[in-house]
Amino acid sequence: MNDGNRRPQYDEARGRPELICAVAEDVGVEITPSGASSARGTDVAGLNELAAAPDIVLKPLFDADLTRLGRQAQQTPQTGESADQVEENIGKMVRFYQVDAPEEQLEGIAERLRELDVIEAAYIKPAAELARAETETRHWTRPFSRAEERKETPINDMAPIGPDAPSMTPDYMVRQIYLDPGPAGIDARHAWKQPGGTGKGVRVIDCEWGWRFGHEDLLQNQGGVIAGINSIDTNHGTAVLGEISGDVNGFGVTGIAPDAVISAASFSLPTATAIRAAADRLGPGDVLLLEIHRPGPRATGTGQQGFIAVEWWPDDFLAIRYATYKGVVVVEAAGNGAENLDDPVYDRPPSPGFPLWWTNPFRRSMLDSGAVIVGAGAPPPGTHGADWGPDRSRLGFSNFGSCVDVQGWGREVTTTGYGDLQAGGNPDFWYTDRFSGTSSASPIVVGAVACVQGALKASGRSPLDGWRARHLLRNTGWPQQDAPGRPATQRIGNRPDLSQLIPAALA
Repeated sequence: MNDGNRRPQYDEARGRPELICAVAEDVGVEITPSGASSARGTDVAGLNELAAAPDIVLKPLFDADLTRLGRQAQQTPQTGESADQVEENIGKMVRFYQVDAPEEQLEGIAERLRELDVIEAAYIKPAAELARAETETRHWTRPFSRAEERKETPINDMAPIGPDAPSMTPDYMVRQIYLDPGPAGIDARHAWKQPGGTGKGVRVIDCEWGWRFGHEDLLQNQGGVIAGINSIDTNHGTAVLGEISGDVNGFGVTGIAPDAVISAASFSLPTATAIRAAADRLGPGDVLLLEIHRPGPRATGTGQQGFIAVEWWPDDFLAIRYATYKGVVVVEAAGNGAENLDDPVYDRPPSPGFPLWWTNPFRRSMLDSGAVIVGAGAPPPGTHGADWGPDRSRLGFSNFGSCVDVQGWGREVTTTGYGDLQAGGNPDFWYTDRFSGTSSASPIVVGAVACVQGALKASGRSPLDGWRARHLLRNTGWPQQDAPGRPATQRIGNRPDLSQLIPAALA
């Protein structure tokens, strides 16, 4: 058994601020452990003086050479870009470096870097977090228990208050309404009847912080942690795994794509480095999940208000686009910041810091990562006795906008982990009824995409790339509904329906 929890572990499921810099184009500068040098005679004395400080280390962010990256990118499906454009875009990656230094020194170092002619960009990314929002009012359609008395319900802050695990875990599939036919669910059962529709032959990598691969319901088709260090905070990642690949075993939960092989990459690494490492383990038709968001320019410092999808930052954008160039479908949480991603504030980069080539990727007209961006919608009223508003309406915490392609359930997701449904002394037997956020929505979309890719592979067809996956997800499924104060014009997209999606992909 591949138990990710036996590896060295990282002690928290959140990131740290990251100082990223990029050397200017056409200066021929390379930075190695022995210092900076230039093949074109560019003056690098200032950069070497800065890098000589004992507590500053500059490391290549992507740890790969242009030739290898370019060769892998040429294996991709059509992106609408010329080979020269692909080569140019990948060439940007090798100019990015991470500056490893004490957090209290990052601002000063960034200012010094910006003064150097050989540096094109230097910016600090705020600490990233899991895409789990804070509170929202939960209305009950049944009497509630003492454990449920708080109406203001923190998202994914569940305690192991469920009953102790019995000698045999019950079958909780009846509580996984998101598996059911539409409009309530995505009709995973339709997919399972199709050759390959269980995700067979598809690889999935979840990028976040921690997972419990030894859970009783996650023992099949698991690849463990392939990059970075596992966190000891494992509930969130364990819940994600259960949604996508919970075992078919007659107890517990069943994943949407149970035959897909799922692995994990940890953001104990710089976020862009982890995304690139995951992409290098995947190929055309595979799926990469980003369970992460970070404070954007309108973050308030209160909870996760103002948090946004990570592709807004240049290095994360390049890492995501590298994956999509390879034919990997990247599924990215829109974030739980309650933000309109069409707001003009996102057209303006932080001043100073971002490279000159950057434009707002949420617009997609100039820069397009190719990722599928997922918002959080309400489950059907009455699910687990709760009412979060009209089915498929935007939940108040979910980001929205024209770049949000599709929605998943953002509340009441039954899966592995946390222990509010079934608890006990051993977390390997924990289950939850209340996994939430764009965190719970995004794995539902990953599972749907994996089912489609498996069906395409079984039929001998080419798998979807990110752009084709987006198109199909936007043009099939069940439409978003209005809610008081949250009209459907605040776009989070349709809920997928595999009984529509698979035939459309095979057509």
